[in-house]
Amino acid sequence: MIERSLSCLGPSGFHRLVYSEWPGPKGAPTLVCVHGLTRNGKDFDVIAEALSAHYRVICPDMPGRGRSDNLAAPAEYGYPLYVADAAALIARLDVERLDWLGTSMGGLMGMMLASRPAQPIRRLVVNDIGAILAKAGLERIGSYVGLDPVFPSLEAMENAVRRTYASFGAMTDAQMRRMTEASARRRPDGSYGFAYDPRIGDAFKAAPPQDVDLWPVWDAIKCPTLLLRGALSDLLPAEVAQEMTRRGPKAKLVEFAGVGHAPALLSEDQIGAVRDFLLG
Repeated sequence: MIERSLSCLGPSGFHRLVYSEWPGPKGAPTLVCVHGLTRNGKDFDVIAEALSAHYRVICPDMPGRGRSDNLAAPAEYGYPLYVADAAALIARLDVERLDWLGTSMGGLMGMMLASRPAQPIRRLVVNDIGAILAKAGLERIGSYVGLDPVFPSLEAMENAVRRTYASFGAMTDAQMRRMTEASARRRPDGSYGFAYDPRIGDAFKAAPPQDVDLWPVWDAIKCPTLLLRGALSDLLPAEVAQEMTRRGPKAKLVEFAGVGHAPALLSEDQIGAVRDFLLG
């Protein structure tokens, strides 16, 4: 894995976007993996390693997360800037076509890109997000996004991560420690906090949560699409997921029992579903 970065231009100036790259075999197709609202590119380390036998895999930290710069103006944390940064990243990668795997926010970004004329996405994998964003799931996310707790140790932080991300489904102790390490940023005083700018929640909380209708975006997508869903998801209702198999790209739907929002893509059954679709 190689760490790279590029400068992206937003309304208030340039910011640094950091991404990890697994080069893969010579001439391999490119797969871009984009994380959820409060997460970062390290969430894909396991699946990136697994797919790097077939792909050049790119995992960015979106602005305000992980190793990338915080934005000077919190109001700019939103999809217009995220999608513009994604376009800049695709240009940097120097490919005409690529595949896209997005969890939650990253899935929405993939949908927005894939819905545009002359778009570059060959195959799209959308992880537990869809044409309707359910109010209940948005309320749950709103209950923790933007908080900035401090923990004296990684062990203490792991307890909080277990509570916050319980909906990701059952994980081994090793997987939970990996998720904690991916979530953590060490502070100058030796304590730990989450690796995101708490101001990413400002725009999210600007209006009371309500169902969000994205059917026009979904219906405009034409590339082959895989829809992953946690069977207990509160953000992607089951009836919406079923309708997504009949409209727009008519996605193939794979559900995972005992998982909510969102499948963590750490287990072999989840990784295998993605691999089979992309390589099929």
